[in-house]
Amino acid sequence: MTADSLSDFRARVAASTEALRQLFPATPLQRNAYLSEKIGATVYLKREDLSPVRSYKLRGAFTFMRKHIASAGKGAHFCAASAGNHAQGFAMACQHFGAKGRIFMPVTTPKQKIDKTKMFGGDAVEIVLTGDFFDECYAAAKAYAASGAAEMAPPFDDADVIEGQATIGLEIEGQMGGKLPDVLIAPVGGGGLAAGLTRFFEGREGMRLRFAEPLGAAGLHASLKAGRLTKLPRIDGFADGAAVAEIGTLNFEILKRHSPQSVTLCPEGRLCQTMLEMLNVEGVVLEPAGALSIDSLRDLREELRGKTVVAVVSGGNFDFERLPDVRERALRFEGKKKYFILRLPQRPGALRDFLDLLGPDDDIARFEYLKKTSREYGSILLGVETGDAQNFRVLMERFAAKGVKVEDITDDQLISDLIV
Repeated sequence: MTADSLSDFRARVAASTEALRQLFPATPLQRNAYLSEKIGATVYLKREDLSPVRSYKLRGAFTFMRKHIASAGKGAHFCAASAGNHAQGFAMACQHFGAKGRIFMPVTTPKQKIDKTKMFGGDAVEIVLTGDFFDECYAAAKAYAASGAAEMAPPFDDADVIEGQATIGLEIEGQMGGKLPDVLIAPVGGGGLAAGLTRFFEGREGMRLRFAEPLGAAGLHASLKAGRLTKLPRIDGFADGAAVAEIGTLNFEILKRHSPQSVTLCPEGRLCQTMLEMLNVEGVVLEPAGALSIDSLRDLREELRGKTVVAVVSGGNFDFERLPDVRERALRFEGKKKYFILRLPQRPGALRDFLDLLGPDDDIARFEYLKKTSREYGSILLGVETGDAQNFRVLMERFAAKGVKVEDITDDQLISDLIV
């Protein structure tokens, strides 16, 4: 990339940033005392969760739409496929520009997300529910755009979208008085934000870019490791805002200069720990993808010690109906909750004897016992929570001493998904 083209890109980002001020002021850059003390660094959070749609996605959708309308004129018709943050940003941009928009969403999209998208878009948007999964509604949106009925507003793989997401970089630069952080951490899903920041800060000495991906959807890490764009055969969709099987083609062209070591892989269970920690300690509501940058601080602690760090908090659209699942995943990751299948003799007093094996901090979270006639043993599905993960070692020793046949199914994904 030539110096002139880089200069042009930064100039376009500056113009896009100024245009965004029609909708909202720069999102806050806040020093976080709790994380700073915990990591031993000066940690700032770039609070994209405080944008009007509680995510950074509005930036890319607005920029794409603004530039298309500038060339095509008013009366443009747009379409998009999304069940989350992109849909809400798209809807608000349609409302702002008075443009008609059609949003394709999976039939399985929670009503809360549909209602929020309607709220941001008003009469400007039409929501079409189609297919059970994102890939199906994405195909429907592409087919609609291919018919000539609308212009497709992509969620991440587009030069204008990348430019819009790069406005975060310009804001950070201004909010720090022109002095860059030692390390800037950004989450990665489709790669639009990461690509925008990479281009904006290209050639700037003294700052390292680090990226955070969910362990179950690490498309950028896989592509960098392979040296080519790679599509994951399967993904864990828990961190839905970043659960993308393949990052954008244009985005990878920009990001391929980074090494695999620049990407931190965040286990989904640990993300849940981080979400609960930030909620309980700081009162900050994060969606799973929005917790990625903060969660990665755990792995980067040694690298960051004594440094100035900015972590991009990408979104806070969290449905509190998911809170029990978040707590469940966090406890299992910490080793404080396990599920067992065990066999219990079918004799009077056997259940009482079994309960005596539990320790004082062991709490039964689930218990299902099926007594069968003409059999010596019955089966139990047992869920146990405890205050210390080491208590399970003691419990297993007690089971063994009493001859209790037990199988730990906590990490058996198939069985766990069926019963938990």
